[in-house]
Amino acid sequence: MKKTLCALAIGATIFTPIMAAAADVKVYGRAHVSLDYLDDGKDYNEVGLSSNSSRLGFKAEQKLENGMTVFGQIEQEINFASGAANDDVEFATRDTFVGLKGDFGQVRAGRFDSPFKVARGPVNFFGDMVGDIRNLTRAGELRFDERNANTIEYKSPKLGGGFNVLGALSLHEANSPDTEKDGKNKDKAYDLALTYKEGPVDFAAAYEHYEEDASKGERDGFRVAAAYKITPEFNLGALYQYLTHDLEGTADKYADAQVLGVAADYKIAPKTSVRGQVFHRDVDADDANATLLALGVEHRLDKTVRVYANLATVLNDDNSSLTPWSQARTNNIRGVKGKDATGLSLGFRYDF
Repeated sequence: MKKTLCALAIGATIFTPIMAAAADVKVYGRAHVSLDYLDDGKDYNEVGLSSNSSRLGFKAEQKLENGMTVFGQIEQEINFASGAANDDVEFATRDTFVGLKGDFGQVRAGRFDSPFKVARGPVNFFGDMVGDIRNLTRAGELRFDERNANTIEYKSPKLGGGFNVLGALSLHEANSPDTEKDGKNKDKAYDLALTYKEGPVDFAAAYEHYEEDASKGERDGFRVAAAYKITPEFNLGALYQYLTHDLEGTADKYADAQVLGVAADYKIAPKTSVRGQVFHRDVDADDANATLLALGVEHRLDKTVRVYANLATVLNDDNSSLTPWSQARTNNIRGVKGKDATGLSLGFRYDF
């Protein structure tokens, strides 16, 4: 891993002037760390430092003679808490792709957030923090908030004002189709989404299907999320999600599940906002429901720098062990069945 990063750094230093002559190349990143107090409701209650989806990336874009634009991106997760790197992790673990765009819309290929994952955007007020909604929407074997590999995606131009249609196909999960599956290789993922963003309205609806040989089995998901800026300072959103698995009923983790709830963000000063949300996960299994509650305040020191404080809890039924901190963070412990999990987080985020 270290050798790979060194080689990339040297290559970027040598070739950036050459690339810049032909394309608009940008180096960007995010350093997002937090100091957390986590309580699993039983034995664990400790303070720890977390790196939260911190990243380093390269973007390139170039106008072509025929009027179209070619674009690409390479993005890697960086641990700003420990600086540790796993030797088996390759570069470009996050959204990495190449594509073309023009009057027809855009097409890209690579590994990136699925349209279904992106569709939670209107209510993503606690993204990558303690309280992230994915702690409920991405639980058990019903995993849909994914960054699928080997994906081809089409995004339409604006239709009827602010509408876009997105379709994506993930051809297979591994680097190549698995020859040991007796020629079946039914591990594709299919996405279809509709989004609308215009004025005070932000809306997304998405459907996703995984085939029977996918790593977590055949499953289907539907999600709709919307937010409306009632005033320039007050943004109110809601989400509904319904997930099914073809192995439903064989275990709690395969049971059908619904997630629904509301979230709000209110700017109390030009650079200070308060936020809150409540989401409930209703599972078609005995005593497996959970409710996520979160409150937070955020202050921007600059347009690129913010500090925040979040308090979040998951209220678990007897057969649920979810936490408000399991997603997108390095400071992470397992929950305890039937115990409520609570986290307090003080965070710092720098986008560069």
